[in-house]
Amino acid sequence: MKNDSDCKSHKRMTRRHFLKSTARAGTGLILAAASQSVCGDATDALPTRVLGRTKEKVSILGLGTAPVGEGPVDVKEGVRIFSEAIDRGVTYVDTARIYGNAEEILGHIIPKHRDRLFVVTKVSTDNAARAERSLGESMRLLKTEQIDLVHIHSIGGKNIDRVLAKDGALNYLLKQKEAGKIRFIGISGHNRPPNFVRMLQTDQIDVAMCVMNYADRNIYDFESKVLPEARRRNVGCVAMKVYVGIKGGFRNHRSGYVGCVTEPDRLPHAMSYALDLDGVSVAVVGPYTVEQSIQNVQLARQYQPLTAEQRDSLLEYGKKLAPTLGPRYGAVV
Repeated sequence: MKNDSDCKSHKRMTRRHFLKSTARAGTGLILAAASQSVCGDATDALPTRVLGRTKEKVSILGLGTAPVGEGPVDVKEGVRIFSEAIDRGVTYVDTARIYGNAEEILGHIIPKHRDRLFVVTKVSTDNAARAERSLGESMRLLKTEQIDLVHIHSIGGKNIDRVLAKDGALNYLLKQKEAGKIRFIGISGHNRPPNFVRMLQTDQIDVAMCVMNYADRNIYDFESKVLPEARRRNVGCVAMKVYVGIKGGFRNHRSGYVGCVTEPDRLPHAMSYALDLDGVSVAVVGPYTVEQSIQNVQLARQYQPLTAEQRDSLLEYGKKLAPTLGPRYGAVV
């Protein structure tokens, strides 16, 4: 437990970081977050929503771990970044075996908070044998005997017939669910919405995570192509790339300094857009720094639905932005 002196010291140090970040970002958002006591608000609860048919209540903000893991950030600093979000009430934690050292970092945090965290990882294969190896390694690194949710990742790039085969990834995960090693099965990815729909139609999928933001609705449009099917089946929905992602896309994931596509003053509205979507329970955002981790929590705490005027303005901007982005996450169909 930190004493008052520790809190004041931590607050002063954080404020210096925030001032530097604010100068770079040109926004008062981060400075507003800094005005909160780092020690005082760490245990405040975030708003929660029920994650579809899982019936689990999860924080509306999910902690994305790819930027830190792929950075790569050293374990000690990674623990700081992730802990800032978790200590402030984030319960939904999203990771994957392919995210560099993210699972290793989380293994230093999860055991202390396991009872209140909804832990999500992924298998990035269509094959049962490879999925078994991946999940086993994830469980070892995360230091947990049960994973709450396992996604079949990059489903847009998969041959669905192989995923659904007897020796496919879905059949393997169903067996793990029956055995109690995992609780729920999901699908995640960035492109080809029809692949998501086909997987949802198996009625074996509990959660879907896909790209949903004010700009990519004009490119991939998971909002109209996948969300209605998910709602019909009470599948929990998670939005990712809610800030439209890092500038330059995947190739810049190790270069967080380039910044995200969304301008700093539009970040609150970008998050509100995702959380306003009918059926979406969680907006997953991956911070690169402690400051961003704190800022994301502040934005989630301050979430308010967009007014009609705000929504129209954001969507108009997104429509103009989309042609400059193109299908950077892969084929649309």
